[in-house]
Amino acid sequence: MSNWIGRTFTSDTGWDHLETLVDIGDRMAGSDGERAAAEATRDALAEAGARDAHLDEFEIQGWERGDSEIRAADATYSDAHECIALPRSPADDVAGDLLDLGYGLPDDFEETDCEGKIVIARSDVPEHYDRYLHRREKYYHAVEAGAAAFVYRNHVEGCLPPTGSVGTADSPVGDIPAVGVSAETGAQLVRRHEGDELTVSVTAETPDATSQNVHAELGPDTDEVVYVTSHVDAHDISTGAMDNGAGTAMVVELASILADLEADLETRVQFVAFGAEEVGLVGSAHEADRVDLDDVKVVVNADGVVQGRDLALYTHGFDALDEAVEAVADRFEHPIETVPKLGPHSDHWPFTQWGVPGYHAYGKSEGSGRGWGHTHADTLDKLEVRDLREQAILLAALTVQTAAESFEIPHKEPEEIAEALEDEDLAEGMKITGDWPYDED
Repeated sequence: MSNWIGRTFTSDTGWDHLETLVDIGDRMAGSDGERAAAEATRDALAEAGARDAHLDEFEIQGWERGDSEIRAADATYSDAHECIALPRSPADDVAGDLLDLGYGLPDDFEETDCEGKIVIARSDVPEHYDRYLHRREKYYHAVEAGAAAFVYRNHVEGCLPPTGSVGTADSPVGDIPAVGVSAETGAQLVRRHEGDELTVSVTAETPDATSQNVHAELGPDTDEVVYVTSHVDAHDISTGAMDNGAGTAMVVELASILADLEADLETRVQFVAFGAEEVGLVGSAHEADRVDLDDVKVVVNADGVVQGRDLALYTHGFDALDEAVEAVADRFEHPIETVPKLGPHSDHWPFTQWGVPGYHAYGKSEGSGRGWGHTHADTLDKLEVRDLREQAILLAALTVQTAAESFEIPHKEPEEIAEALEDEDLAEGMKITGDWPYDED
């Protein structure tokens, strides 16, 4: 066994940083907690042996939670475990009849009169449906259909209202009030109040704010670069252990491993822990806009790692990325799943949408949707240090392989990515949420 593998099996570098992040608490984009987490990550990368560890600041639309509630004639749902505002919901107080749209599929909105209604939709999709529907897609279908407010109903049991932002890059604050309710509260609302007039109330502040990306690097001083990334922010209702403390802990662990393997790196490796991912991939978009994408060889993005024992990676239709994963899996005789489809919902995407080869690495888990993610239950006790270490070994080997001069992987034309999005039925959702970046000529 190579020495670096043995050291990683006993390393506490990543796990210690994960504990640091979750103990900070609220790491909402633009908050003091996000800044503290970024500074701690900068210091951890420097201590791991990476050079030029620093922060890159940028302005964002801030959002600070106030109170939220759903009021009926004979009941009020306002406790933090019953009703929470979705970040970047506008502050407002609106009334309308409750309309249950079930899964909130696109056809449900087209076939139902939503005008002036309080629309409630589940956070999952039925088994027969061939793609995942993002929360923001359901929200903007409700906006387009004329709904007065949007209620996002968790499908995971346990009295866990889900969070997740609304808003677009051009209009960061959403159009109508939006709240999340637990599976149990959602069932009660529908049972007791479907068709009845309800009031949805949200208070929030939307100040100007600042976020930051954390940077450090290793390897030779080449123009070409391999990005190893995560996001350091988390939603304010939890400690964000899985989403995405573990991803940022992974980046720190990888920096520690690759510092030992620096002589093997043939391309510069840039470590970036992005800010403001949870409010629209703002930090990664900021980075993608400021660099020459032709120089970005591969993005290895860790978001949701460690939440399951086995590693999985979206490879976005790049055959060479699949082949590199298969080579690492064979070398270590360890299962790694590849998903060749496009996944436009994490920090690789501002690069990959323009044809940059990108991985999205995550821990394979049971069930659909986010599971404990985006709820109060995203906590450290659900993760295992063993999984962090094993996945770090695999991702370190994969990074070294993709950084090799012999590893050649051409970029795709943006038109190819756009066509694949259409083929995979992802384009409709991206267009309604304002995330479609391609010309419609």
